[in-house]
This record gives sequence, C-alpha cells and structure tokens, in this order.
Amino acid sequence: MKYDYLIVGAGFAGAVAAERLASQHNKKVLIVEKRNHIGGNAYDEYDKHGILIHKYGPHIFHTNSKKVFDYLSQFTGWRFYEHRVLAKLDNKLYPIPINRTTINKLYNKNFTREEEVKRFYESIKEKRYPIENSEDIVISQVGIDLYEKFFKFYTKKQWDLDPSELSPSVCGRIPVRTNNDDRYFTDKYQFMPKDGYTKMFEKMLNQKNIEIVLNTDYKKIINDITFDKMIYTGPIDYYFDYKFGKLPYRSIKFEWENHKKEKNQEIAVVNYVESEPAFTRITEYKYLTGQDKNSTSISKEYPQSEGEPYYPIPTEENRKRYLLYKEKADKLNNVIFLGRLAEYKYFNMDGVVGRVLKEIG
Repeated sequence: MKYDYLIVGAGFAGAVAAERLASQHNKKVLIVEKRNHIGGNAYDEYDKHGILIHKYGPHIFHTNSKKVFDYLSQFTGWRFYEHRVLAKLDNKLYPIPINRTTINKLYNKNFTREEEVKRFYESIKEKRYPIENSEDIVISQVGIDLYEKFFKFYTKKQWDLDPSELSPSVCGRIPVRTNNDDRYFTDKYQFMPKDGYTKMFEKMLNQKNIEIVLNTDYKKIINDITFDKMIYTGPIDYYFDYKFGKLPYRSIKFEWENHKKEKNQEIAVVNYVESEPAFTRITEYKYLTGQDKNSTSISKEYPQSEGEPYYPIPTEENRKRYLLYKEKADKLNNVIFLGRLAEYKYFNMDGVVGRVLKEIG
C-alpha cells in the first residue's frame, strides 16, 4: 500500500501531525513507533494496584494558547489541576519556585508586601554580566545562598553538569516570585486529561486514514513501504546514522513504590535539592489524576546518561553539533523534522502541539 506520509514516532509531535494530515487534508498516514505503545513519554497506564501512573514521569499540561487547548479538547475532557511543588531542604519543605513564603520560612522574615521581597532580592543578588550560564542567571536574581540551597545540587543531579556549564535557559525557565503564589505554572489553562493521556491519543489516532505499526524501528521497514513524504520525530542524529557523532541526552531511571495508605506526601511533587539522596524528586500520581484509592503509587527519579532520551543537554558544544545535523536536514525536501528529539530542543507539550499545528494546520 502507498502512503502519503510516513510518520516516525507516535508521541505528541507524530500523533498531532497524523491527526491533522488525516482529518484536515485527507492524507493516508502510516505511523511507525519503536515502542510498544502510542503517546511517547506522555504515555500513562494503570499499574497493578489500579493507580493511573505516568510511565515516563509526571506530565503536567499547561498552556496560554487557546488554539492548543481547543484543539486537544476535541479528544479529551479535562480535570482542573494546578501543579504545586515543594523542595526538601534540611528536612523542611519550601515552595518552589521561590516565593515570599519560601523567603519568610527560610530566613525567618515576616515580609507581607512584594516591595519588601524585591528589596530583599536586591540586597542579596550579585551582578553577573554577561549572563553566560545557569549559575549566572540564578545568582544575578537571588544571590549565592539561595542558588546553593535550591539550584546547585538539584541541577547537578539532573544534568551531571555544574550549572556554570549549562545554558542560561535551563535555570532561567524557573521564575522567582515576590508574592505568595505557590503554583508551579501561571498559565491560563491548567488541566489534566480527564481519562489520561493514552485515552486522548487513542481518540486522536482513531481514524480510517491512519495506520499504526508498533514495536518497529522505521529503518527496518523503510525499503518495504512506499510514501511521498516523511515526518520524523525521533533523534535527529539517529536519522543521519550519527554522521557527526552522538547528541547526548539525559535519561531517567524510575523506582516505583506502592504504599498502603491514602497519601504518601502532602503534595504531588517533592524536589530533593540537596546532593543526597541521589534521586531528584518523588511524584505521587493520585494528586495528578484525582483518583480515590486506598493505596498510592509514587516514583523516584534517578537521572542518568544512558537509556531513553528525555532531555537534550543544552551546552554550546552540543548546539554546534546539532546545527551540523540541521544543515543536512534543511536540504531534504521530503522530510520534516518535528519535536524535541528531532529539533534537539526542550519543548513543553503545548509547545510541540502548537509547533505542529503551525507547520501542518
């Protein structure tokens, strides 16, 4: 059979591209996915205790884009959910991102107005110019003590690099607040798919024009299928057979536990910001899904260099290597590279959806 499009990968980029091409452009699409499931890293499933877990770590949907929200609303109902995170430091819990509550609790202050917190930040921050890395950007906002307490070791565990070796974008994504807002995100739309991400993807891809092949590396079958164009959402270096060397990613090893009690911790995610323990955070999934169960499932995350690629590592050397691949990719007329792995760039879920909607319409 001949296809209009071969799509490599069934995560957000591949699934949205397939749905748009099939439903809006009446194209015949074949999706080839190397894993045994659709949904990419957003895949969720019920564990043996009946708890809906995110197999590849917590995926919290948030966006300011009405277009993205309305698009996904075709395939799912929503559960209102505002994400909150606490940082564990010296056996005490503090709101993250840093806000007025964090400052008052940590330094035994009693600030009640934003101006007081602003002045406090002004008194402790250091002038760093130019801003060349993640250490610079944090210290220029909140000074050395808060940097060392909340950023330095967590970042080192996450990336196996000192913040001074990472692009400013890594720590620069995290806001610093002067009010008591303890939400992790401030986006207009903050919801979780009512029945989970996998159900949303199933509905998205349930079309006569879309065929899906799982458990398959596209390179094994590419000579046996006929297609006009390819949308590639896998690692760009793999597409070009690592011609310029491998682009490094951070991966994560998950340790899963189920506890025979209602709740394990007081919030969905607790970050462990000290050098020990070795894991970065614990996620308790019932907070995300709203399930009513008499046991609870958690995951501990141990960042590592080997395994499934999760996060492109934003250093200058890696960016230069990626640009060598991009130069080759730009010369291909019948292949579109989309998504985090194909563009070696950190995207939030809504960012990927928006990117595909713009590209394909």
